[in-house]
Amino acid sequence: MAKGIVLASSSVHRRELLKNAGIDFTVEASDLDERAIEAPLLESGVSPEDIAGILAEAKATDVSTRHQGTIVIGADQTLSLGDEVLHKPATMEDARRTLLKLSGRTHHLNSAVVLVEDGAVTWRHVATAAITLRDLDPGFIGRYLAHAGQKALTSVGAYQIEKEGIQLMDSIEGDFFTIIGLPLLPLLKELRRRGEIDG
Repeated sequence: MAKGIVLASSSVHRRELLKNAGIDFTVEASDLDERAIEAPLLESGVSPEDIAGILAEAKATDVSTRHQGTIVIGADQTLSLGDEVLHKPATMEDARRTLLKLSGRTHHLNSAVVLVEDGAVTWRHVATAAITLRDLDPGFIGRYLAHAGQKALTSVGAYQIEKEGIQLMDSIEGDFFTIIGLPLLPLLKELRRRGEIDG
């Protein structure tokens, strides 16, 4: 018998991916301070992939304490440019600086997804996509951000690949779902294996 699924994420994008896949779930976002969890990890040299996994686990475990007997999906994503981990821009000026930094370079999106039941992690997966941005003219970045508006602040790279952000790209290695922030195919496979969704 299906246990019920809770998504421990405030991300509209992750919610839409699950909804569009036909999954029946509820949403309860964790209110943990992600930056406070991340700071010591960065200082100790933990990889961006592992940071994404640790953050996903922390959020799902937190929500799981309030949802006994259910499967809680936790997800998180880091953007790494070499050894540097970037975060969502807080302002349009931050977004401009992010795009200037990423211009003409390859960065990685590390997307982690975990399943937690009654406070214990029962499954985890991390997928990475590599994205190379075109050499971007500062004037073009300004026009792009003016057109994208506040939506540029909703993603760590200041772009939405499913919208006009695709015009910033030179090449992509990895799947769409990893880029959006939820490795959906491995997640669906695991939910089918558990009998939580029809398969």
